[in-house]
Amino acid sequence: MAKEKKDKNRDLEEELKEAEKKSPDDFAGGKQSAADRQADEDKSPDDMHEEKGKGKKKSKKKESKEKERISELEARTEELNDKYVRLYSEFDNFRKRTMKEKVELRSTASQDLITDLLPVMDDFERAIKAFDEIEDAREIKEGVLLIYNKFKNILKAKGLEEINAKETAFDTDFHEAITQIPAPSEELKGKVVDEVEKGYLLNGKVIRYSKVVVGS
Repeated sequence: MAKEKKDKNRDLEEELKEAEKKSPDDFAGGKQSAADRQADEDKSPDDMHEEKGKGKKKSKKKESKEKERISELEARTEELNDKYVRLYSEFDNFRKRTMKEKVELRSTASQDLITDLLPVMDDFERAIKAFDEIEDAREIKEGVLLIYNKFKNILKAKGLEEINAKETAFDTDFHEAITQIPAPSEELKGKVVDEVEKGYLLNGKVIRYSKVVVGS
């Protein structure tokens, strides 16, 4: 009997030591778990079925929203793709049209000028035919001057303008020096003494520099 008491006391001491090691949270957790288990046991089959139904409804609602969102994104993507295709097509047509216009412009850029010069060509042909019939050189000269002035006026109307170079200060923006000579006077030093070839402006832009002799 004494031995059995000692064994019981020893077991009790060990249980107390184990209990001291456990925190209050361990006991609360144990109690809570037991309470949850008891609550689950107290639920009826109808309650369990209702909770499962609610879970399925939430899942279906979420799935429906995701499908709706995917449909919206697909529609938006298709719309943007359609806009891109139409925009690219319009730009490609514009590019082709512009290239065609440039080619046509290069080939017909001088059309108006040539058309206006054709009457001058006609006058030259008539003058050449008349050379054999005219004995007075003054009449030939007058005819050539008339054609020259007609030709000059046509070019002037197109924006052609002579560069006035003689006896002006040498300017590299308009003049090209062929050579230098001693200036005939002090006033002509650094100025154009003579003009070898006329220069021209077309609508204010130099298309040919005046070839000049500069006084030094």
